[in-house]
Amino acid sequence: EHWGARVWIPDCVEVWRVAEVTRSYKEGDAVLHLRLEDGSALAYPIESQLPPLCNPDCLSGADDLVALSYLHEPAVLHSLRRRFVEANAIYTYCGVILVAINPYKPLPIYEEEVIYAYSGHEIGDMDPHIFALAEEAYKQMVRFGKNQSLIISGESGAGKTASAKYAMRYFTTVGGCLCDSSMEEKVLASSPLMEAFGNARTTRNDNSSRFGKYIEIGFSQARVTGATIKTYLLEKSRVTFHAKAERNYHIFYQLCASAALPELQGLGLRGAESFHYTCQGQCTAAQSTNDVADLDSTRHAFSLLGTGPARVGRGQAGLVPQGYLSHCPHTSPADKALGLFCMLLGVEASQVMRWLCHRKLVTAGETYLKPLSRQQALDSRDALAKHMYGQVFRWMVSRVNRALRSPEGHRTSIGILDIYGFEMFELNSFEQFCINYANEKLQQLFNLHVFKLEQEEYVTEEIPWVFVDFCDNQPCIELIEGQLGILDLLNEECKMPQGSDGSWAQKLYRTHLSSSHFQKPKTPTDAFVVCHFAGKVEYQCDGFVEKNRDAVPEELVGLLRASKSALLAELFLEEGDGPTSLQSRRSSGPRMAGRPSRRSLPSSQKSKKSISSQVWGGEKNVCWPRTTGVVKILRAYTPAVGLEERISPSFISSVEVRGPSQLLVDTSHLFPVHLPFTTSPLHLDELRIPDALNLAFLVRL
Repeated sequence: EHWGARVWIPDCVEVWRVAEVTRSYKEGDAVLHLRLEDGSALAYPIESQLPPLCNPDCLSGADDLVALSYLHEPAVLHSLRRRFVEANAIYTYCGVILVAINPYKPLPIYEEEVIYAYSGHEIGDMDPHIFALAEEAYKQMVRFGKNQSLIISGESGAGKTASAKYAMRYFTTVGGCLCDSSMEEKVLASSPLMEAFGNARTTRNDNSSRFGKYIEIGFSQARVTGATIKTYLLEKSRVTFHAKAERNYHIFYQLCASAALPELQGLGLRGAESFHYTCQGQCTAAQSTNDVADLDSTRHAFSLLGTGPARVGRGQAGLVPQGYLSHCPHTSPADKALGLFCMLLGVEASQVMRWLCHRKLVTAGETYLKPLSRQQALDSRDALAKHMYGQVFRWMVSRVNRALRSPEGHRTSIGILDIYGFEMFELNSFEQFCINYANEKLQQLFNLHVFKLEQEEYVTEEIPWVFVDFCDNQPCIELIEGQLGILDLLNEECKMPQGSDGSWAQKLYRTHLSSSHFQKPKTPTDAFVVCHFAGKVEYQCDGFVEKNRDAVPEELVGLLRASKSALLAELFLEEGDGPTSLQSRRSSGPRMAGRPSRRSLPSSQKSKKSISSQVWGGEKNVCWPRTTGVVKILRAYTPAVGLEERISPSFISSVEVRGPSQLLVDTSHLFPVHLPFTTSPLHLDELRIPDALNLAFLVRL
């Protein structure tokens, strides 16, 4: 009875292959007789279940995956591949989810006329598009007065940042501006500025966002009134180290490439290959970027947002010295690089030398200066560089938000969440762990809106329903953030004076080896494996404790607070300090080393949030979409680059696809019957009934 049916079978090269059943199958048969597309015969052994059936050719390539007769992983991937390769269609619906595949080339589908073409239409009226999803969010906000959220996720290089910019442009175009006619330009100008300071080239993406952001666009009377950008988890470690074929943050290369500009004279700029912090990847130029032109865009954005050229110059002066820090430890006060670094920052060279190479120890009644080894001094230098860049980034975001702030506030809003995607490299460290933890929480949010809330609505409407059993990643999240979880043990280790990566690793093994989501690899180094929703990832324990502490010597921070540079002093305002204390601090000079005040205590003695606590728990109330609003989901994917067919087995079997594709497959259970419909409101006065029908007996209520 199954003779002639087509099925999908796993393949080590093509991942999935189509085969035709040549003999009828009876329950209990050990093999299934198949014929492959090349005509060869195959006796396919049947283990736990039969291979998935193929969809009819007429359904392959449907613009909504829910319309497929069989919705499973090979069907999803084949349909996406067919639409992408044959129809050059990068967008596909899957129920409430919009799937996007990065074409790695510009497409003429984002012009202003396309925006207006989608404006006012229902989500099923036109081809799948990011504009259709944005229009649905905008329309729901205007019609029902509910806040909306657009969640964009996907692996690195999938086009998440570009999608966020397209959505922002849609909202500012169709919403216009209520008061300030330049607000639309300001909102859009925030993108190149954030990318200059927060994006970098990685091995997978020339413009990878190395921080997360939640952009909330405010509306009043359906018009844009302003916006707020909330950021979290900037990858500060990139400032001091980046791998081969990668780059530091774009702003460094923009400055170095434009060193000949008159306003940058005196900063000691040279080619990016001259500085330790910008040449480690042996890739100071990226093919898809023009650093000189990008600096023009960055400066123009600063100007639009109300920061004049002089202010921009001071901001640049706070960034340039990062490269010179690589020459500071164990040099004389007459060293040229050290002198230029101190001149740009307005600090004393002797004090910088002292606190880079020594550490202050305070005992019961005495103060000692302990000389540091070369490696300790280098670590101290790197800690200061990362802290400085973090402060500059925070200052820049605050300036952007000040320019985008609306005096009258807003009634409703649409939020756009752009988070870095799931990462798995050859060597994975603390940064990848934090990123993947955030993605676990995001996947849980997907489950909440796609399954839990949807099925609760069925119950509310008293629809007979058997609950769908979906893959819940709560056990993995509990392993990470629960009591005595990975983060709990890490934070406790950071509080111990002699806490180390090795000690923390042993505690992990003792506590979690019984967990099905935790494994100990067979490598001799301290490492652990977490079974994430998208696959297993092995993390190297080296550096976790120090990176989580994110400590910087307080003496060095004190020097920067006392800087002659107004901008630098502003960047390092202590918590609770106001502008009025700035002048008094500047006039009083550095604090006496022998009389530590409460504020000059070492950072380890202060109450400070660890980095891991900021992934979700510390900022979930301000950075993540409120579940009281309506959530629209965009899942972005990336094909293999440089292949003619654009989708290869490496794409199909990639870690980002295999996990989330299950989310697409499970949505089929929520739509047992899929019929076209419209939700356009229709008033009786607008309904015209032909007189020939003779329906006068109907009574209008």
